Amino acid sequence: MPDRSPERSGIPLPLGPQRSGTWDDLPMAASTPPTTTLLILGAGGDLTHRLLLPGIATLLMAERDRTLRIVGSDRVDMTAADWRARIKESFATVKAPATVTRTGSRDTAYIKADILDPNSLQDLISSCGDGPLVIFFALPPSVTMKCCELLQKIHLPHETRLALEKPFGTDFASARKFNDLLARVVPEDSIYRIDHFLGVNTVLNLIGLRFANRLFQPMWSNEHIEKVEVLYDEALALEGRAGYYDTAGALRDMIQSHLIQVLALFAMESIATLDARELQDQKAQVMRAMRLWNGDPVTASRRARYTKGTSDGRRIPDYIKEPGVDASRLTETLAEITVEVANNRWAGVPFTMRSGKALGEVRKMIVVTFKDVAHLPHGFAGPSGSDTLVIGLKPGTVSLTLTMNAEGDPLDLEQKTLEAVLAPPRMQAYGEVLGQILDGSQLLTVRGDSAEECWRIVEPVLKAWAADKVPMETYAAGSRGPRNWATSREHV
Repeated sequence: MPDRSPERSGIPLPLGPQRSGTWDDLPMAASTPPTTTLLILGAGGDLTHRLLLPGIATLLMAERDRTLRIVGSDRVDMTAADWRARIKESFATVKAPATVTRTGSRDTAYIKADILDPNSLQDLISSCGDGPLVIFFALPPSVTMKCCELLQKIHLPHETRLALEKPFGTDFASARKFNDLLARVVPEDSIYRIDHFLGVNTVLNLIGLRFANRLFQPMWSNEHIEKVEVLYDEALALEGRAGYYDTAGALRDMIQSHLIQVLALFAMESIATLDARELQDQKAQVMRAMRLWNGDPVTASRRARYTKGTSDGRRIPDYIKEPGVDASRLTETLAEITVEVANNRWAGVPFTMRSGKALGEVRKMIVVTFKDVAHLPHGFAGPSGSDTLVIGLKPGTVSLTLTMNAEGDPLDLEQKTLEAVLAPPRMQAYGEVLGQILDGSQLLTVRGDSAEECWRIVEPVLKAWAADKVPMETYAAGSRGPRNWATSREHV
């Protein structure tokens, strides 16, 4: 855990607009750091209730000495009692003990405000005091951008951090414009673009799996690996999220953001230390090397959407008949793209990223298929499949399928699977990410250049789909997807 004490002689102050000096310049009257205020904009929304507040609860459960003041703000009327009840209800979803609920409710406040009015916004910021401030935008991106345009013109506390939900723009140009705007509010090291996938403990396990054991480190290259698949297939359908999902689709919602980040962690070069800048640099290097397979968005991508069926025991209607869906948008609910990481380590290895909804087989994993041995001695009866490594993201598992002698005839070969189940996470992914933000660490966030690279990678596919160069296929809800979409099913 990063040092949160103020006794860091000579270290430059990292946060806030128009900031300079070092920690030595700050008054040293207190032996403990001031309490950080977490200001949640959009506190009345579903994101706050369903993900953010429960994540905070798990953070406080795991780190009982954590000090945090929660301030909620929105345009809706809410009394102090209503706000405390909302915190209590959200904390209860993760079975937070009463002591943790009291900690989260202590010194909390709800302030009704119009954040698109400069005077109202300034009053809201001022009410949070002059101590460390994290502004969390639980808002639609368009509203977040308008608010940030106002923030650059008002007074902010010396130590202000911005925590932003995806999507970061709608294409490469808008992402760059958004980054330019944010840089006029606070420095890049005070901007935290949130991808909660980076807080999933099994995703973090990739770092240990890559660099902390002797077995896999020398095998992690095109010399030994045939292909890699990053899969995130869900049984859940639209679940009332048409307002967002029907304008995004599976490619923007999952692959453009989450899965490219996971792939970057998988494929990055060795890090010298588990440092935020070191990790961000190596991830960005991988993203800059990503190209669509054969440079062709038509052959390197596929899309489909579900029709009526049964998924996870529930009747699912045809996607285009879901409430709030505009059929003319041709929104996909299943997307797949294949890329190459064009560098010396990975050239020639296809990396396939796939994500979809209302599927009958839930698969949230990375499947690594190893190359066959260069020569199998004559006389052995070989197995039908390749050796594979499967890294389960949810739930957390690691399984290694190897070829070895079969029972009975010693010249027969078969495959055996060795499996390890990972320990449950100490907190929810949002809790892990928020903990890093509150500590001033960008280890689990998305840097500005990486946010732009994600759009650069998928933009040719989006253009090809908009021009209808890639057919929209269909699959019945509860099925495995279109029948011709083969993946390494035999290994999962």
